[in-house]
Parts: sequence; structure tokens; C-alpha cells
Amino acid sequence: MSFVVLPDETLEDLQINGLFILQKKDSFRFGMDAVLLSNFVTAHQNQNVLDLGTGTGIIPVLIAAKTNAKSITGLEIQPDIADMARRSVSGNNLNNRITIKTGDIKEAGSIFGAATYDIVVTNPPYTKVGSGNVNPKDSKAISRHELCCNLTDVLTNSSVVLKPQGWFFMVHRPERLTDILVGMRKVRIEPKLLRMVCPCPGKAPSLILVKGLKNGKPGLKILPDLVVCDDAGNYTKEARIQYSMDSEV
Repeated sequence: MSFVVLPDETLEDLQINGLFILQKKDSFRFGMDAVLLSNFVTAHQNQNVLDLGTGTGIIPVLIAAKTNAKSITGLEIQPDIADMARRSVSGNNLNNRITIKTGDIKEAGSIFGAATYDIVVTNPPYTKVGSGNVNPKDSKAISRHELCCNLTDVLTNSSVVLKPQGWFFMVHRPERLTDILVGMRKVRIEPKLLRMVCPCPGKAPSLILVKGLKNGKPGLKILPDLVVCDDAGNYTKEARIQYSMDSEV
């Protein structure tokens, strides 16, 4: 295992299977949402996974560690971030399972072709353009704001590349829930599973996890809330499992 680490980067221990990830010191860094999404995904050994807007490549690396997916592709629009993700993949000796492509989510259909993936996952920008002043060239802004793509772009292109009966997994903000569910149905991805993530007991959710089925029949199941911290501010048992701090037994 050997990583090429540039002066403006750090190497982070993922605390699972001896894996590490490269991150920019002054750019967008992965958070709880990526970890929770990777745990929400189910993938089997004959399935191909596409991560739209992969960033550092954290989600493909975690999915490789936690599932038997045959292959995982990450698509990232920022060339320097995509290069860093490739070096993380190579450093973890995962080139046989993970590929990082540089490209635009809005062109995913033409890049990969229609109906080519069993599973699509995405942790897209959460904030609509117009919510404050942002630098359109700033990496953090591109990751957080819908500057390069919006929710409709993500959902439309997910539907294009998904095979019939393919699965879609996304993490997002609760305030966008109506847009998400309506948008999914418009592109024939039927919402099937929803889970709210709450920072502590009694607090409103801060994240949502959504699973959908391409060409699926109507029927949405809502899971119990995932509570991150208890009243004392300590990680709950489930949160510790999500972060690989505890085993599931």
C-alpha cells in the first residue's frame, strides 16, 4: 500500500479494513452523510455500482469494503479531485474493483450509456443556487451548492444509466424531501425506503436516506429514525456500528 500525497492533502485512516482516503486540507472533506450512505447501500457480487459526484472517492472505497459489489465507478467533474480519488483507489490497491472517471453528471448517460448499472448512489450538492454568495470555482461551493448540477439533473441521469429494476440510493437534506420524492417518480424511480437521521433524541432530522427502484411499483416503507448521539452527547450503539467503532454483535 503506497499513497502519493501532495503538499495540500492529508491522508485519513478510515478505521475499516486498513483503508485510507486522501483529502484536500482546504477543500470539501467527507462527513457523516457519506458514511451513512455507504452503510445504506446493499450490493451483491454480480452488481455494478455508479457513484455520481464521487468527490474524494470515499463512497466507492467504503462500498468496496462493506459489500461484494463486482465493480464501482465514481464520476467527478473536478479534475484535481478526481485525480486525488484515483490515487486513493490505487493506494488502497482497489484498482481491480474501483474506477474513477472525470466528467459531468449531466452527461452521465452519454458517458456510460443507458441501462448500464445495477445500482446508482449519490451524495449530491444539497443547496439550491441563490442561497447566499458562493464562488463558482471553489471546490467546497461546487460540493455543497447546485452550481454544476441540480437535483433534477441527478435524478434524470440516474434513471438513464440504471437498468430496469435497478436500485437508487441517495442522502440529502429533509427540507428537499418533497422535491426528491416527486422528482424520483417523474423519472420512473419509485421511492421504496426512507430513513431520517437525527442528531440526538427529540431533535428534528438533519439528513435523509432514500432508496428507490427503477420502474418499481408504488409503496414506500419508512424505517425508524437513526439517532446519532444520546442525551449525554455520546454516539449511540447504531452510530458506533455505522462508523465501524463497534461490531454488530
